[in-house]
Amino acid sequence: MKADEHLASMRARALSGGGERRIEQQHAKGKMTARERLDLLLDEGTFVELDQFVRGRPNELISEEEEILGDGVVTGFGHVDGRLVYVFAQDFTVFGGSLSEAHAAKIVKVMDLAMRNGAPIVGLNDSGGARIQEGVVSLGGYADVFLRNVLASGVVPQISAVMGPCAGGAVYSPAITDFVVMVRDTSYMFVTGPDVVKTVTHEDVTFDGLGGADVHAQKSGVAHFETDDEVQCLLLVRRLLGYLPSNNLDPAPLVPTTDPPDRADPDLDRVVPPSTTKAYDMNDVVRRVVDDGAVLAVHEGWAQNVICAFARLDGRTVGVVAQQPMVLAGVLDIDASTKAARFVRFCDAFNVPLVTFVDVPGFLPGVAQEHGGIIRSGAKLLFAYAEATVPKLTVITRKAYGGAYDVMSSKHIRGDYNVAWPTAEIAVMGPEGAVNILYRDEIGRAKDKSARRAELVQEYTKRFANPYVAASRGYIDDVIEPHETRPRLIAALRSLAGKRVQDPKKKHGNIPL
Repeated sequence: MKADEHLASMRARALSGGGERRIEQQHAKGKMTARERLDLLLDEGTFVELDQFVRGRPNELISEEEEILGDGVVTGFGHVDGRLVYVFAQDFTVFGGSLSEAHAAKIVKVMDLAMRNGAPIVGLNDSGGARIQEGVVSLGGYADVFLRNVLASGVVPQISAVMGPCAGGAVYSPAITDFVVMVRDTSYMFVTGPDVVKTVTHEDVTFDGLGGADVHAQKSGVAHFETDDEVQCLLLVRRLLGYLPSNNLDPAPLVPTTDPPDRADPDLDRVVPPSTTKAYDMNDVVRRVVDDGAVLAVHEGWAQNVICAFARLDGRTVGVVAQQPMVLAGVLDIDASTKAARFVRFCDAFNVPLVTFVDVPGFLPGVAQEHGGIIRSGAKLLFAYAEATVPKLTVITRKAYGGAYDVMSSKHIRGDYNVAWPTAEIAVMGPEGAVNILYRDEIGRAKDKSARRAELVQEYTKRFANPYVAASRGYIDDVIEPHETRPRLIAALRSLAGKRVQDPKKKHGNIPL
């Protein structure tokens, strides 16, 4: 056989994966093959494959004839919207996508290349786990991958799309990455499967009920995004990459917009209700401020009392953190604190400015929260904001009570531009609670207790629970009309483009994990 014919034959073998029968089985499950996924993820014609001819290591359990070129994972690089991305896609048609020594070595190679060349890593996970036939060698392969995940963290963005099974030790690679996307009904993640759970705890649970997309996107917080099918999943990954810089030294892409930087929105003046106990949708506020109303929510289904999202101001990517008064009045609890802290740290690692909208009545009280570690979790968010050196812009729309005022990117923890709307209430606690403590005896002596309480609440609000006291001390840079928010934030963002911070030298801080 001529050399070119031999090459063509070898490529055909590699491209066929586990063969037509297994490809048909993959399609019957509503799943694409590894190569079909890469074709959809990457710009057309840009994929360059690496290690196509790599074989697994034959042993007494796997003969040389059984080994398939590529060894169950397709690796290489390509472009998304013209930008370089390194990728690996596990091929479930080959040994169930199980990870072997050679399989792991291929993934490690593209991860090393990504770090060396400053480009994001996208992993498409669809694997039955460690290849049992290789024993401890496959476990060593996982550890090699885990190490690269840790070394790459904060250097290049890492995105994991879980598009099939991901179980046992395999879950820890996606868990270390920056963002996890799951597909309903076809993907799942868990440390131990339903059979083991039943044996140990006597609980009957399905694969989806234990570790499906809904579970991890809405209950555990493991998944940052969930989609209805694989096409949506891959398109979402492309969209997410569009907001992110390629590495921790490069800026995020600047996206031209026709949305004027000086656009004022009079509707914002009517967003906050006159009653302090009435809710409003903070998403509406955010959409009216950012470019073209475009927002990509992160962890949208989990800890919904806080919003974390990517958006753009003046064409530049920003990370938005905001309380959601529609859910638990926007209070900070364990999950919300953890969610926001992780997002803040990602933005800081990759030099994405932070825009914080504050309407927080405080931290959620209760035995369950205290015993569950609300102090530790709240400290994570405080630590994340205080540590962050990116431009930090803060808008207090209504309530900013107690320690939660300090935590939410206040001037005291190096907020760069802090403003408040006239509706803002900045105080140790709400006026009603404060009056009940401060004037308990006076109210008790009054003939008309309700009337006297109302008078005192009004007086306290006028004297303390307003933005002007904070502004008089410089804790707030300005009190602005809501419709001014967008142009004010853009002007501040432009002014902070050259921000530099010199922190004390240290290896790293000890965040209260």
